[in-house]
Amino acid sequence: MPDVLFIKTSSLGDVIHHMPAVTEASRQRPDARFTWVVEEAFAPLVALHPAIAEVIPVASRRWRRALHQPATWREIGSCMKRVRTRDYQDIIDTQGLFRSAVIARLARGQRHGYDARSIREPAAALFYDVHHHVARDLHAIARNRALTGLALGYATNGEIDFGLQRSKLTERPRKPYALLLHATARREKEWPEQSWITVGRAIAAHGLELELPWGTEDERMRSERLAAQLANAHVPERRPLDETARLIAGASLVVGVDTGLVHLAAALGVPLLAIFVGSEPGLTGPMGAGPIAVIGGKDKAPDDVEVIAAISKLAALN
Repeated sequence: MPDVLFIKTSSLGDVIHHMPAVTEASRQRPDARFTWVVEEAFAPLVALHPAIAEVIPVASRRWRRALHQPATWREIGSCMKRVRTRDYQDIIDTQGLFRSAVIARLARGQRHGYDARSIREPAAALFYDVHHHVARDLHAIARNRALTGLALGYATNGEIDFGLQRSKLTERPRKPYALLLHATARREKEWPEQSWITVGRAIAAHGLELELPWGTEDERMRSERLAAQLANAHVPERRPLDETARLIAGASLVVGVDTGLVHLAAALGVPLLAIFVGSEPGLTGPMGAGPIAVIGGKDKAPDDVEVIAAISKLAALN
């Protein structure tokens, strides 16, 4: 059985955008065994993909903060030893960054990656054995699929399939609820709290409970401030990503800013309204089989009325 190693470590949106490439590869190469190197926080989600036989977590974000500690270097060594345990027929780095290319170089096998014209960090191409040109004006999902197909010798075709089945992830039956994904790593992507309150009240008036998940302490505090102003609102405990996926899968509606969990909602086919404020949807916007509406863009923040109208249209399509 040929072994194939994928390297796509982060961020959450990028990891989700790579999933259709894995699904297609598993159909085109059903004889292959697939391993994926990914940041530790995203490993539980990657493990849900049925085509992935092994997940190798890395902790580059955490390691960078503690490079002076011997324990960090022992952990790095242990991780790289695991990367080198197998002889891979093909190693595919769809991340295209210097740090991911270093991992590809340490692994054993034929290393595939973008050529220098196809990536933001051209020096990464120095670490690959085989270089592939992929247009930079394609959506991230299409780029991942194209590189994977070129590396494994097939032409990409067919619908986007993230490999995640909403029906298998949905939690036990409960009252219908909506998720408000207000949290984002970049402040310029945030939508005003008062707008969230106005929209949350409009959603709650339709009989939906509200869930406000969070990731950092600041985000938890924001969730609690919003929940205090909304009826039937709940701030859940912080969950690993596989459990968060189950929470999203069970939702009747997801409304969120440009954040990784919005892409997860799209991947699961949950009715989704994506609000863009400090970024453009362009080549990295949410894609999926379910109803999706995208509103706003960089320096084009939508107002409450626009968002509520978009939610109404989305509900009519569902």
